[in-house]
Amino acid sequence: MARKKVTVTFDLGALELVTRAAQREGVPVSTWLSRAARREAVRTGAASRPDEALDEALTDERELQLAGEDPRAAG
Repeated sequence: MARKKVTVTFDLGALELVTRAAQREGVPVSTWLSRAARREAVRTGAASRPDEALDEALTDERELQLAGEDPRAAG
């Protein structure tokens, strides 16, 4: 999946929670935020076609799993 670097501002409390959650899962903060944002967007109906959003989310999760097993696997 293509990625794009963006700048986002968080209040310090939220950033601390996100950082701890990402550390607990053993993933970078950007990965954790991407997963959380996608889940919330799908949950709130932001996707024009929910089935398509689910397919993309599952693909993202599989890519992240592969990357965790072998960093070269995700490309």
